[in-house]
Amino acid sequence: MKIATWNVNSIRQRETHVARWLERNQPDLLFLQEIKCEAPAFPRLTFEALGYQAEVVGQKSYNGVALLSRIPVTVTHRALPGLPDDDAQARYIEVQAGGLTAIGIYLPNGNSRGDEGFAYKLNWMDRLADRIETLLATDTPLIVLGDFNVCPTDLDYAKGALSPTDALVRPETRARLRRMIWASMTDAIRAVTPEGPVYTFWDYQAAAWERNAGLRIDHALLSPDLAERLIAAAPDRMEREQQQPSDHVPVLVDIA
Repeated sequence: MKIATWNVNSIRQRETHVARWLERNQPDLLFLQEIKCEAPAFPRLTFEALGYQAEVVGQKSYNGVALLSRIPVTVTHRALPGLPDDDAQARYIEVQAGGLTAIGIYLPNGNSRGDEGFAYKLNWMDRLADRIETLLATDTPLIVLGDFNVCPTDLDYAKGALSPTDALVRPETRARLRRMIWASMTDAIRAVTPEGPVYTFWDYQAAAWERNAGLRIDHALLSPDLAERLIAAAPDRMEREQQQPSDHVPVLVDIA
């Protein structure tokens, strides 16, 4: 089973990029983040022509997540359980597919709106950890993937790419990601490539791509049963070399 995640930074600008990538890689599930549109504006017909059905949790101009699937799925949640009912930020989709539960997330960045924005990020991470622990307690085969907006360690970003006070690397942020991993989830990329830089994001500014001044903020976490079946997990760097690319590249996970 091939499951992928990609922050596309506007699906209407990257529609062709995504279609080409689907044709080339044929994942069973592709979770998208930052689609930046409401559901009616999502270009689902393009992907249906390739054999993919779309489930969309959209929001006008900001955020937004979606799932493109070529296998049957059942959507179980379109918002993160535990958040207030009036939380309008479109950042979460949870489905059952192929005998497992798959969660696609766009975790808050935490650098905007000062202390309030950072507190929102931490609360969101706490609720996500709660959800993971709830599903693990039922022995549910589980994968959680998407743009986490967290560099787990100092090895996961290029020297000088971030300030020590950036929300992506602050101790409170990393502690909450560790809670998810200590719950018995496996960081798929680091399970395959335990050492060295592996980046998934390069800023558009300051020639970050050309200098390889990247970040690893797109992750896939696997429950123990799926971790035992892990074959491969890696970012597709080639996508960053395309014309008008997203600042993120896809991450593809292959599970036996």
